[in-house]
Amino acid sequence: QVQLVESGGGLVQAGGSLRLSCAVSGRTFSGLTMGWFRQAPGKEREFVAGISWIGDSTVFADSVKGRFTIARDNAKNTVHLQMSSLKPEDTAVYYCAADRAVVIRRDRASYDYWGQGTQVTVSS
Repeated sequence: QVQLVESGGGLVQAGGSLRLSCAVSGRTFSGLTMGWFRQAPGKEREFVAGISWIGDSTVFADSVKGRFTIARDNAKNTVHLQMSSLKPEDTAVYYCAADRAVVIRRDRASYDYWGQGTQVTVSS
């Protein structure tokens, strides 16, 4: 069983930054492709960013490209989402997810394991 625990959410003003972290336990972390998704009230859960298990490849949603970065530390079994220049439309619950596939996939149905989510609220 794989457990994912997110942290780092909170309230921030527009233009500010937040760093989300996801701690993974239960299996070999380095073999997992990792992704971040978000879900705003009344909307579907959407892909935000993904990183390959080696960490040499990343993918971003167009809405966050240039503002968010993703990184992983395989020695510490963690993945981070650094969010900058935050906008009110970034407000959502952010979820960490793990995929046993080698490629980075945007489809949430492809991910095998999920965290409980962390709330990010951006005020205008």
